[in-house]
Amino acid sequence: MTIQCRGRAGRRAEAGFTLIEMLVATAIMVVVTAGIFSIINPAQGTYQAQPMVSDMQQRLRVAVDAIERDLIMAGAGTYSGDAQGALGSFFSPILPHSVGTLVPGDPDNPDPTAITIMYVPPTSAQTTLSTAMPNESAELKLNPQPGCPQDVTCPQLCGFKQGMRVLIFDTSGSYDVFTVTQVQCDALHLQHRDDKFTTEYAAGAYITQMETHTYYLNVAERRLYHYDGYQTNLPIVDNVVGLRFEYFGEAAPAMLRKPVSEPDGPWTTYGPKPPALATDYASDDYAAGENCAFQIIGGNHSPRMADWSAGAAGGPLVPISYAELSNGPWCPGMTNDKGDELPNRFDVDMLRVRKVRVTVRVQVGDDAMRGANPPGETLFVNPGTAADGARYIRDQEIRFEVTPRNLNIAR
Repeated sequence: MTIQCRGRAGRRAEAGFTLIEMLVATAIMVVVTAGIFSIINPAQGTYQAQPMVSDMQQRLRVAVDAIERDLIMAGAGTYSGDAQGALGSFFSPILPHSVGTLVPGDPDNPDPTAITIMYVPPTSAQTTLSTAMPNESAELKLNPQPGCPQDVTCPQLCGFKQGMRVLIFDTSGSYDVFTVTQVQCDALHLQHRDDKFTTEYAAGAYITQMETHTYYLNVAERRLYHYDGYQTNLPIVDNVVGLRFEYFGEAAPAMLRKPVSEPDGPWTTYGPKPPALATDYASDDYAAGENCAFQIIGGNHSPRMADWSAGAAGGPLVPISYAELSNGPWCPGMTNDKGDELPNRFDVDMLRVRKVRVTVRVQVGDDAMRGANPPGETLFVNPGTAADGARYIRDQEIRFEVTPRNLNIAR
């Protein structure tokens, strides 16, 4: 019989970990695991943030492309007949407010978050009125002229069609925007954008197809909208939290280039020509021989607009404050000769505009990706609930400038 005796060394070899050793090992494992998660968590936040950042940048691109495309075209005028040239020689094709019945604007209170742009697209629908159009009329008759599409049955329609947006204007600076509601061989039936007929247009006034585009910020919805001035008002970019339009223009006032008795223009450096000395326009409330840009001094036409150039003609563009865009004089006037308020009026200083600066700011749509603003900084127009800096997606803003080519022809 063999008896085995186990010594102390044998018993120690078969023993497990002590409680202290287990606690130390667990602590080490927890520290290592926490370190791993501290590395993974920011990466996860970045992974979540990148698609949203790309979405914000895409929304900025959409906003810039839309506004820039129409601003570049602002003021493009007719290219056939007697009214050839930019619309800026007759009225301001850029207005600092919305225009139309669905989104009415106030000419007396320009809106930094809204702009209306008008221009004539490539079109053959350009001609003149063959008979006078009184302000209560809803139809007009046209002159066929060279360049009009040939229509054997109705040559006098000159390419105008039902549903087309049209512009009527004259050398006095008056203009109106209509929609063709019915086409007949002897007349076009029209609907005004806001059913206010305050201007009478004489035979020879110009009529053309036109486009109008209003861009504005709906603050409550945080959306950039596009409005066609008639029936279509659609959002084009979501989560827009900032929009501002700034204007830069000629420092020198409008001047006469040639006598107003000359048959062909342009008669002024910019803006509408004044009437002859003894002529009084019924479409405005200025004295005979005067309009919004010119007054009579010493029996001669003199600039009515303020001179901001200090005598330096052709100098750099100057910023135009919003206070200057709401203090008059008004074009074509505040009222007509019957006392009816002119809905299409605009401040004469809008005729100076040669450049527009646009600022657009967007935010991420998810509140959980926006945090609190640090002291003295505005990273978020609308702070959110994010507490982790890795998940912060600050608002993004872009600023760009557009010089409409049709408003800078003479520079």
